[in-house]
Amino acid sequence: MKKETEITETLKEQKEYPEPVKKAIFTAKQALEKAPEIEGVSTGIEGLDKLFYIVTLKDGKLINQPLGGIPAYSVFNITGVSDTGKSLMVEQFAVEQARKGYKVAFITVEAPANFLVAGLRLRAQAMGYNFEKFEDNIILIDAASYGSLRENIPELLSTLAYVIQNYKVKFTVIDSVTGLFENKEMLARVVVRQIFNFLKKWYQTALLVSQKRSGHEELTAEAAGGYAVGHIVDGTMVLAKELVDSAYKMKLYKKEIGDIVRLFRIDGCRLSGHDTKTHFLEITETGLVKILEPIGR
Repeated sequence: MKKETEITETLKEQKEYPEPVKKAIFTAKQALEKAPEIEGVSTGIEGLDKLFYIVTLKDGKLINQPLGGIPAYSVFNITGVSDTGKSLMVEQFAVEQARKGYKVAFITVEAPANFLVAGLRLRAQAMGYNFEKFEDNIILIDAASYGSLRENIPELLSTLAYVIQNYKVKFTVIDSVTGLFENKEMLARVVVRQIFNFLKKWYQTALLVSQKRSGHEELTAEAAGGYAVGHIVDGTMVLAKELVDSAYKMKLYKKEIGDIVRLFRIDGCRLSGHDTKTHFLEITETGLVKILEPIGR
């Protein structure tokens, strides 16, 4: 190893060596002063809230304590192929938070705002809620109709910042984040990183829908843009569907040949513990997502 003086001289020789970014340096104590208390946020999705927990020490033993929902301030990736229930899930989440009196920013990238709100109203009715009582708690940002919001991420985030500040928003939904790097998947990690850092800065609890290509394995966390998208966020929920087309699947799923089986799995969560099993997922006749028992039970 070089001596300390030799290292110093070497650095001096590097004329373009940048100045340190001192504001990016924190002690653990300093960082903890800004850290929020992690608590559960009930999602409005039957069967999901009980799948998250924190580990606490009680009578000298470590025990799992139910969190009662997804961790507050988490940013989750909701991924799957088409028709697996991703949009239904985030719509239920948005309706549930709005019904409780919280403000929700909903960035719609796929469907224009007037079509999305029709779906939100149906979701509320299926959940037994009167949408008119809390409809103003959901603030829509129509990136589907305004292309500049899709193509210019700083403009989109500036618009979202305006909404968060003026409406006191605590929850954000983006359906879908994949539409923000359409035809330029090489930039997917850059786009998702910008959004993730922004949501963290504003202490948002957020769900980001991302699409799978049809060639992806059903139950992997990979989405359009690659695995890197899932690595950036706090956690991923994977939704899938399978055709029962073999004796093996008949036995595994206890279904008949030709049936469609929907599946759900939490693929990691940085902020809390979580159930790791693959569960059956149901989409009801009224368009609600439910998480059922684990497969193989």
